[in-house]
Amino acid sequence: MKKKIAVNWEKLSNDQLLQVRIMDLDLQISGSALETATQRLHQELEARGICFRPPCYLADEWLCPDREPIIGIPFCLAHPRLKSIEIEMMYEAEGGNQTDCMKLLRHECGHAINYAYKLYTRTRWRELFGCFSTRYSDSYRYQPYSRRFVVHLDDHYAQAHPDEDFAETFAVWLSPENQWQQKYAKWPALQKLVYVDSLMKRIGPHPPIVTARSSPPWAARRMRSTLASYYERKRNQLGWEFKGYYDDSLKKVFSTEPKNEKDVRAAKILRKYKRSIVEHLAKWTGHRKFDLHKLINRITVRCESLDLYAADDLREIIGVTTFLATIACGTGRKISQGKI
Repeated sequence: MKKKIAVNWEKLSNDQLLQVRIMDLDLQISGSALETATQRLHQELEARGICFRPPCYLADEWLCPDREPIIGIPFCLAHPRLKSIEIEMMYEAEGGNQTDCMKLLRHECGHAINYAYKLYTRTRWRELFGCFSTRYSDSYRYQPYSRRFVVHLDDHYAQAHPDEDFAETFAVWLSPENQWQQKYAKWPALQKLVYVDSLMKRIGPHPPIVTARSSPPWAARRMRSTLASYYERKRNQLGWEFKGYYDDSLKKVFSTEPKNEKDVRAAKILRKYKRSIVEHLAKWTGHRKFDLHKLINRITVRCESLDLYAADDLREIIGVTTFLATIACGTGRKISQGKI
């Protein structure tokens, strides 16, 4: 078994850095930009009269372990160099800016509060949010215009599971910028927010009845894999959900540089004909227009990132539509459940 060794990794090249084990990075929240974010979260809890401060630790992703009141934050956010590596390898760093980081912290805090006080065992909690023991699924069907759920994270995440519904409701309630009384005044979701408001006033002054274990799962300080192995595994696990999954196919459909003076950016063509393409795809595939719009938006963003070009003519539009129909049919159940 290899021992943890000290590495002056900040001076390494990217290729060299990818060969360093994550545990050898010796990362900490203290002294990083994350410390300011966690302090802000604690201040928001204090302002709401909640004495519990969920501990935070560096993990492989955003998480709150099942029924453990502790918040895991992606280790890549603890250092700007690692955040840039994350963006290079995964095309994004989830929670990489202050706004998104706080949104995710509030969401995970909702889970932590739920577990710390075992709120999910309460009868009224189950009446409003559902059965906590409902099985999680890799995908979920959501109603994009439903007013029975708050809207906080992307993809209408409150509709994924009763536990997520509570966490999202708590996050909206906690956010000082969110005037939930006015925004949700005519929504059925308001009764959930009113319940959270009343419940937090009752339990806030009291210490939690559950505390987190000292060695939480998926901690960065115990990750023996190298950064390279970690990202290879992460890409494989995401599969088609990985933002670069369609890159090779896109480069075959479009070109990486203009072939003649009539060629324009592929993203421009997708935006220009999106409505017509969606109409045809909805008819051929049976998928909802809402989900097809999201699919085309995602492909458009990748075309921009890859700087791809195409001719603005009928043959090209037919080719693009056929390609998108193949994706829509290939992802089948996933896209129909709102996971594209």
